[in-house]
Amino acid sequence: MHRFILAVAVLIGLGGSTALGAGATPVKAISPQEFKTLLEAERGNIVVVNLWATWCAPCLVEIPDLIKVESELADLKVKLIGVAIDDAGPATKQIDALKQRYFPTFRTYARDTTEVDYLVSIIDPAWNEVVPTTYVLDRTGKVKTRIQGKKSAAAFKAEIEAAAK
Repeated sequence: MHRFILAVAVLIGLGGSTALGAGATPVKAISPQEFKTLLEAERGNIVVVNLWATWCAPCLVEIPDLIKVESELADLKVKLIGVAIDDAGPATKQIDALKQRYFPTFRTYARDTTEVDYLVSIIDPAWNEVVPTTYVLDRTGKVKTRIQGKKSAAAFKAEIEAAAK
């Protein structure tokens, strides 16, 4: 598994440093209520929620694009939040290790319950457990679009810009 992740990272040119850089934060396991509170605190921003997993190659390929788009659209107050759907508990350390090595500035959380749907149901009660799935929320916290499968930076940018209007 580790070799697969490393191969994907090398393929997409991420290199990798294990040192925590500026803006790097550890992954925190959160409850559905904490997730709801987190999203409420982001009202006024365009929020992009990306559901991903350490074992999902398309997820790992699109995360750098999402980070890039967040940076490019900073003037629109775009905030990217990752939610790793890997198994709860001990997997949080594995999620954090991968994130810190390849995506240190990617604000991401892990679920604190064995039921993946409990956390995601805060924004999408009908989520079909496909990863990657990305939600674009408008400034009021309403889901404007659900994007499933790996998409390009241009596709994400277009959806986010549409939600900002």
